[in-house]
Amino acid sequence: MAEGSPDASASSSGGEPPYPLHLQRLVEAYLERLDLGADRRAARLVEAMRYSLLAGGKRIRPVLTLAVVESRGAEPAVALPTAAALELIHTYSLIHDDLPSIDDDELRRGRPTCHMVYGEDVAILAGDGLFSEAFRLVLDAQTAAPERLLAVVTEIARATGVGGMVGGQYMDVAGLAADHDDLATMHELKTGRLIQAAVVVGALLTGADGGEAAAYRAFAAELGLLFQIVDDILDETGDSRELGKTAGKDRSQQKVTYVALFGLGEARWRAEESHRRALAALQGLPGDTTVLAQIADYILRRRH
Repeated sequence: MAEGSPDASASSSGGEPPYPLHLQRLVEAYLERLDLGADRRAARLVEAMRYSLLAGGKRIRPVLTLAVVESRGAEPAVALPTAAALELIHTYSLIHDDLPSIDDDELRRGRPTCHMVYGEDVAILAGDGLFSEAFRLVLDAQTAAPERLLAVVTEIARATGVGGMVGGQYMDVAGLAADHDDLATMHELKTGRLIQAAVVVGALLTGADGGEAAAYRAFAAELGLLFQIVDDILDETGDSRELGKTAGKDRSQQKVTYVALFGLGEARWRAEESHRRALAALQGLPGDTTVLAQIADYILRRRH
């Protein structure tokens, strides 16, 4: 953790554990400045893209990237283009998840979903645009040796395709998560792979070799599992107003979740165990991993 960062351990509101607000603010400022297109004929499309992108949230994926960079002794700002690209991709996935043909949700981050405001056609294109702009951002704006930049782009592409986020989403809409193994695979692809990419690219940009990257991936795999179990718990126990999205959606759609499979008590126990394994994995990583541990703590105890 960088010395002299007064917000590095600032507590979130509502009694949640500390969160690295200094990194979150870096991400927010960078996203605000992004130029997503100046052609007046695409103004409404860009407005829809920015509507979803700037809707708030903890920015966990880009913050993870910056936290890894910081833990390895570099200035976190050097990785902002790649970190921001991950948030563009995450936002694209949320826009498409919310579409009537997938989850059919009307609320996201406390306000109407993109398709409710701009129409389904524009929402689809807004998601597509954010996905494309993410890769342009990395390739145009990220400073790194060519081989490292190639490794970063490859990591992100693998995390977002059929072997990652899109494949996991297909398993979800096709109802292919019938048991624990299927559920674990679906969530590793749909949620976990992008979280893994967020951690690994931070290491790659700061000179990690293959062995080091594997150690970061082990930590991130537990973090992704933890995130999803907590997400399932919050869907069952949370309040729509606090969550910023429709609570109880999984149950109403009869989806297989950790709560549905194991019950609320065991789901909470599994979250605690995943958190413990994530913290144990941090012991094998170089540098000061305090902020990474804070993020793991936040994910375990988050309320939205």
